[in-house]
Amino acid sequence: MAKPSSDIAFTPAVKALQTERGSRGAYAKMEERGGFRTVIDDDLAAFLATVDTAYLVTVNAEGQPYAQHRGGPKGFIREIDERTVGFVDYAGNRQYVTAGNLAENDKAFLFLMDYAHRRRIKVWGRARVVRDDPELVAKLMPEGYRARAEQVIVFEVAAWDVNCPQHIPQKFDAEDVAAALAKLEERNKTLETENAALKAQLAAERKTP
Repeated sequence: MAKPSSDIAFTPAVKALQTERGSRGAYAKMEERGGFRTVIDDDLAAFLATVDTAYLVTVNAEGQPYAQHRGGPKGFIREIDERTVGFVDYAGNRQYVTAGNLAENDKAFLFLMDYAHRRRIKVWGRARVVRDDPELVAKLMPEGYRARAEQVIVFEVAAWDVNCPQHIPQKFDAEDVAAALAKLEERNKTLETENAALKAQLAAERKTP
């Protein structure tokens, strides 16, 4: 029998702790159904279309982990096929820690965040850096985004799972807040105009004998 995909996270040590602390039974039932999801289905594709914030975790040859924030316009992480996503890596501080780690160890982890709706998705897999591929950059580069593409990160999905929203602080993008406020201001102006017109009409009616 094939191992459940959730074994990528649930090692024997993890399962032992789950048994000790009483959660093993529930996760064992999930494992009987195959474990975590392994392909990019409609749910994950829809989530990716809303994501503007992600954290990419890599590990070097000595086992030292490194988490790097990656962001861009909503949908900057794009589906390449049902098991692969990719995004443009923009020119930055030129430390190249992530790229160096992937040169030694291609195992990687994506932590996708949607603070506004208090959602998060965990993605395990393998990643690689792709350089000098203008066609791939053109395919993945967000239209109109002002950044200089340096390379592409291609991430092959091994498994993914959804976290519960508990303890996620609700935060909203400044652009979304500004758009909502603009609508409220426009509505307020309309109501003020209507109110002034009604007052004028009422005043005119009172003057009429």
